[in-house]
Amino acid sequence: MSDRQVLFTGFVFGVWGDDAMTLVNSFDRNRTGIAYFSMEIALESDMPTYSGGLGVLAGDTVRSSADLNVPLVAVSLVSRKGYFKQKLNQNGDQVEFPSDWEPSKFTEELPVRATVKIEGRDVQVRAFHYSVSSPKGGVVPVLLLDTDIETNLPHDRAITDYLYGGDLEYRLKQEVILGVGGVRILDTLGFRIRRYHMNEGHSALLALELLRKNQFDAQRVKEMCIFTTHTPVEAAFDKFDYPMVNRILGDLVPSETVRQYGGVDRLNMTLLALNLSDYINGVSKRYGEYSKSLFPGYKVHAITNGVHSYTWTCAHFRRLYDKYLPGWADEPSLLTRVGIIPDEQILEAHREAKEDLLTCVKTMTGVVMDPRVLTVGLARRATGYKRLDFIFSDVERLRKIARRWGLQIIFAGKSHPKDETGKMIIRRIFQLINGLKDDIKMVYLENYDLALSKLVVSGVDVWLNTPLPPMEASGTSGMKAAHNGVLNFSVLDGWWVEGWIEGITGWSIGPHPHENITPEERKPQEIEDLYNKLNYVISPTYYDRVDSWAMMMQNTISILASYFNSHRMMHRYVTDAYL
Repeated sequence: MSDRQVLFTGFVFGVWGDDAMTLVNSFDRNRTGIAYFSMEIALESDMPTYSGGLGVLAGDTVRSSADLNVPLVAVSLVSRKGYFKQKLNQNGDQVEFPSDWEPSKFTEELPVRATVKIEGRDVQVRAFHYSVSSPKGGVVPVLLLDTDIETNLPHDRAITDYLYGGDLEYRLKQEVILGVGGVRILDTLGFRIRRYHMNEGHSALLALELLRKNQFDAQRVKEMCIFTTHTPVEAAFDKFDYPMVNRILGDLVPSETVRQYGGVDRLNMTLLALNLSDYINGVSKRYGEYSKSLFPGYKVHAITNGVHSYTWTCAHFRRLYDKYLPGWADEPSLLTRVGIIPDEQILEAHREAKEDLLTCVKTMTGVVMDPRVLTVGLARRATGYKRLDFIFSDVERLRKIARRWGLQIIFAGKSHPKDETGKMIIRRIFQLINGLKDDIKMVYLENYDLALSKLVVSGVDVWLNTPLPPMEASGTSGMKAAHNGVLNFSVLDGWWVEGWIEGITGWSIGPHPHENITPEERKPQEIEDLYNKLNYVISPTYYDRVDSWAMMMQNTISILASYFNSHRMMHRYVTDAYL
């Protein structure tokens, strides 16, 4: 049997029973597959093992792998106290609370342990197993690593508590557990791994562990490693000073080896992953182009992200697709045939989704919004480059548009606890919500999570995205909106450069990235596009040309949702990277 056949045949897993070793016992050790490592992974809304888009992408990757029977096992951290629960007071001040959860309610603990050394101490690592099952019969195991074990010292037990919590030392220890501990747990369980897929650089220490295991044969390790980079800004890469690295890693590998592959001055996790992977990809074509300047000397491919179609399609549209496009969830390309669905049924499904969202808004905030009014959604991580408050660039113009046509805006998104700029943006939005309340109904929904995001992406009329180019590596929220017929209005960055057809699938904001202009020239163009299109194109189409609006909803489903899905994405990973 060829390597390609061996890989594609995949793992064999049993069904969990009383014996927690079922996974191990049922695994065919003559077959090999993919280990997918991600610092965060979104599996269920009540399992706070994710913070945002990176984790949601990882969850969709696993779901599509199960649907497509891709031989994959996912490895992440248990994050017992989650990322954080967000509370917002009347001034928009963000207060963070632990988002504790009990792994035993959702997972099964595996009766195995691996040991890693941190600061010279033995730290025990265990794994909780969560099974992602497809109606088609495919199963992908997810292993959530945990150090909260009685034999560990108290500060070691806390390493896997907070996702992206603590200081750099805490982060590096987490990355030791994920990368080194993850490989050792897989070995202990008897998995035969052919490829190690690093979803961002957080897990790059796995490459050092593979070097150690393979007698420092770097070429062999490169053949085993795949690196997907989501960070188009060099300043955002995880970097650690070597005195701390040497103290925490100890003698995992010689220090000169770490410097050889991870950087001379500091350990750069992105550089480490780049140097020890033979397949590297960005998450959109635009990012693939930009990476030539960001990573000179490295060949970076492009596999544009996608979202899991069934997961992100609301119940009202699922019913429509089931009726007219049977099999769409297994084969999202069938959504290209959405034109056979009558316009009035498309509009009715969206009306029902919008009512669900506005009911949620009323419950959470007490604000009653009008389902007849054009409703714009802006929900994403609150940080500077996302420019969540860009719509307020000219408050008086926005006020005039709202007075003329009617406008409602729904905001949501968390700011990292240490991101003071992001927190300031939230406070500014709250001030403007209050200052404009006589003209525009606006709300900011707290604690944005999987459950809330499903309501928002399906219930608004327009999905607005205004990041600062070229910092949006891909973006997936607009893809989710498209699955529900919601129209995109976005800066031409990330995935939208590929999905945008002006007036057909949505609208652009600002110049094309290939235009050679300065940031100072770009911003005025973005502001003009934002207000002119909202006033002269989007609002009149919504209120006065319902047939045209319905046609664009059909287009966004048939052109965007049929392509920007994680089934297509995983087909690309299998053919381009895994085989």
